[in-house]
Amino acid sequence: MLLIGLTGSIATGKSTVSSLLSQPPYNLPIIDADLIARQVVEPGTPGYNAIVKHFLPSTPDLLVPVSEDMPENGPNGKGRPLNRPALGKRVFGTSLERAKDRGVLNGIVHPAVRKAMFWAVVREYVKGKRAVVLDVPLLFESKLDRYVGRVMVVGVRDEEVQMERLMRRDGHLSREDAENRVRSQGGVMKKVERAAFGGGVVVWNDGDKDDLKRELRRVMEEVERGSPRWWGWVLWVCPPLALVVGGWGLWRNWRGEREWEERERRERAKL
Repeated sequence: MLLIGLTGSIATGKSTVSSLLSQPPYNLPIIDADLIARQVVEPGTPGYNAIVKHFLPSTPDLLVPVSEDMPENGPNGKGRPLNRPALGKRVFGTSLERAKDRGVLNGIVHPAVRKAMFWAVVREYVKGKRAVVLDVPLLFESKLDRYVGRVMVVGVRDEEVQMERLMRRDGHLSREDAENRVRSQGGVMKKVERAAFGGGVVVWNDGDKDDLKRELRRVMEEVERGSPRWWGWVLWVCPPLALVVGGWGLWRNWRGEREWEERERRERAKL
């Protein structure tokens, strides 16, 4: 089964591409890391408890306020849901303090998300799916790219386009908020460069939705050529061969990651 690691930066159109891939003519299962990330921090979960323990003392508005519709202990008695805008202000930004807070949050959420995604992949494999899309905004940062067969980055060439789209989507954000959110995820062009370095593909989303559909069709044709359906069926009916191929892919991705990091060290040394 081919694992496609779909990523991008905020407001580049990754969610739109994910939606298109779930529909004809592709009909691919989507394992959405953002959705899973919400599920693993719902009130009463270990992730929720860890976030509240760390952030609540210094973030008074961390939880949704008490109201007629929101009792003190939440609708199910396990606690009030997280106030995501407040948590976002706490972790998004380029300062050292924001980066530290973001690291703590990622350290709580990422392990739980990885575990849930693993079992979701296993279920799709048992069903005999030829390919699955792992929709992960922080694919490289969480090092999940080493487990996929093909990386797909959704990119735009102008950062200004991202900020304009983000402010249209989330009307409550100021331009400063939009800039902080865009830059906290790193430049999308760096992700594009890294994908190309490792043999990944790039879906450019600088135009309208029709342009995006045509671009996605072009990219998926390239992906299909690199992993034909007959090969996927061979691996499904022969699990030992699938394990060998999977192990080789994991080693290849690990080696590519080391080469990329070495390249980055050399580039920084030149500065």
